[in-house]
Amino acid sequence: MDNNNIDFKDLWKKQTVNQHNIEDLLLRLKQFKRSSLRSLWRTNILLAATTAFVIFVWYHYQPEFISTKIGIILVILAMIMYVGVYNRLLGTYKNIDSTQTNQEYLQQLISIRKKQQCMQSTILSLYFVLLGVGIGLYMYEYTVRMTAFWAIFTYGITLLWIALNWFYIRPKQIKKQQTKINGLIEKFEVINNQFAE
Repeated sequence: MDNNNIDFKDLWKKQTVNQHNIEDLLLRLKQFKRSSLRSLWRTNILLAATTAFVIFVWYHYQPEFISTKIGIILVILAMIMYVGVYNRLLGTYKNIDSTQTNQEYLQQLISIRKKQQCMQSTILSLYFVLLGVGIGLYMYEYTVRMTAFWAIFTYGITLLWIALNWFYIRPKQIKKQQTKINGLIEKFEVINNQFAE
């Protein structure tokens, strides 16, 4: 049998010692897939609702400044870009099923990890830049009507919120995602190496 194309189910039926560990690993993989798909759908729904709200605000309040309109377009563009790229993971998550071999599980997980790393670096950075500039331009029309104190306060609170997301929430989410996927990959590699011996 080719060591790179090991059929887990057949081998695990023959193994009695590691049966519990393997079943636990497959359960963890199933939970990972389920939680990842849930997160993907939540993100889609949240960003679709936010985009609809932004379009409603644009239509209902009819901003006068061109900067406000450009800001709205940048915010919508950021969300569409993020969702478009993030949805590419959907097919990869759906391709994980219980009939795969060890090597196929590993390849799927490594593919997910690569796509996540791209999302976490390039795409997320571009998303935050577009979102930040878009919000800044959008707010300009309304902050010019305020006193200097309130305009600075409003921009300060907004920048603080963006900084909190960028420097605290984003790294925490990235670490959580990396820990999950790396743990699964390491366990599948260990099992693959055991069967290869």
